[in-house]
Amino acid sequence: MSTPPLASGAGGLLRPLLHTVLNALREGAQARGGPLPKGGPQAVTARVRAAVGEVLPRRGDPDALHALVRAFAAGAADPADPLCAAHLHCPPLAVAAAADLAASVLNPSLDSWDQAPAASALEALVTRALADEVHAGGPGGDALVTTGGTESNQLALLLARETAEALRPLQLVCGANAHHSLHRAAWLLGLPEPVVIPTPAGVLAPAALDEALTRLNRPVLVTATAGTTDAGLIDPLADLADLCAARGARLHVDAAYGGGLLFSDRHRARLHGLDRAHTVTLDLHKLGWQPVAAGLLAVRDAADLAVLTHRADYLNADDDTAAGLPDLLGRSLRTTRRPDVLKIAVTLRSLGREGLGALVDRVCALAGEFAALVDAHPGFELYAPPTISTVLFRPAQATDAAVVEVRRRLLHEGRAVLGRAAPDGRLWLKATLLNPHTRPGDLAALLGLVQLVEPVAPVDPVEGNTPA
Repeated sequence: MSTPPLASGAGGLLRPLLHTVLNALREGAQARGGPLPKGGPQAVTARVRAAVGEVLPRRGDPDALHALVRAFAAGAADPADPLCAAHLHCPPLAVAAAADLAASVLNPSLDSWDQAPAASALEALVTRALADEVHAGGPGGDALVTTGGTESNQLALLLARETAEALRPLQLVCGANAHHSLHRAAWLLGLPEPVVIPTPAGVLAPAALDEALTRLNRPVLVTATAGTTDAGLIDPLADLADLCAARGARLHVDAAYGGGLLFSDRHRARLHGLDRAHTVTLDLHKLGWQPVAAGLLAVRDAADLAVLTHRADYLNADDDTAAGLPDLLGRSLRTTRRPDVLKIAVTLRSLGREGLGALVDRVCALAGEFAALVDAHPGFELYAPPTISTVLFRPAQATDAAVVEVRRRLLHEGRAVLGRAAPDGRLWLKATLLNPHTRPGDLAALLGLVQLVEPVAPVDPVEGNTPA
């Protein structure tokens, strides 16, 4: 049996395999025929099982790449389809995906310099530039590359915990609109149960925060949100920063979604006050059009990162560091790390601020167009004008059960992918518009599909008949 070719080096033989992959992706998309595979979980599982056959056969299958990529594509939720609009799940830019391929081929690991010489230098350049972007060019900032908002938020809590007084545990204070990962991070780090402030208007009100802070006599981390997951709302960052400064509280802003507004001259003012946060979460695999994962945690003071210092003789021996080899273990809680910075760097350089800003402006405008379409339609109710690119709507006079039925029917039939949110206690359909190629006709088609779905009448569990 011959030795399989490698992706890079003298034995690299990638070009014909790329042809196979591209064909399989095209065939899979054609077989799917829409934004989501039809039939629901059981049907998709059955098709995948049939394509895979035996997971670990005794003899290999030379057609496995084509067969499995085709099945993978046929069973995918395709964020490039205009009717796939449920989540903060963006269609990646072609140039970013191409850069990600290069990262996979070369396979550097960012746990020691001798495994990733150029990648480590590129990461240092890009993270500091993005930290300057977040903190308005303030001196001494830095950023870490993460897997996304969950890891970034956990790191933010860790840094805050380590800077708090040792004998007085850190208290996390957040709004009810905060991301669930903050609660999990507090649990993982052994912190007290977070103080959660109600957010009836969807955002964290400074007066309510002030009242909560007056009752606390321990180090506090306040977490604000720039782009909530339900409606894309932005907390009043400048007012919250003023209050935290006055009260001696540390401020973290989860801008995983809304941070992309920084690239837009038209919309960046919505993030006024962001630069005053001690730490900021960004996700460029949301409003940055990167393949997953492309998260960052920006810190205003790079000295805060010193607590992440860690030694492993085989990776960052003291004498190697003293000799000038960069120490990478303090750049993450992970050891092995992909060079996710390459696709980010390629995108920033390829599109520039104007190109990225135009994409941000486009999806924000699409959300406004869709909201206007909903608001003008007598058969629908609009929750509120969009803040970023998320629109909440529901059929007029519909019950929550009917909203659930509409969404699940569209998913089961593979016709549209919509999310769900309940910001006011009622259930709303959620369209998160992140595809800059979406056209007005696509928006009308999405609304039309929702309108066409007739909720199924409940079945009497005893008689098995539809109630009269």
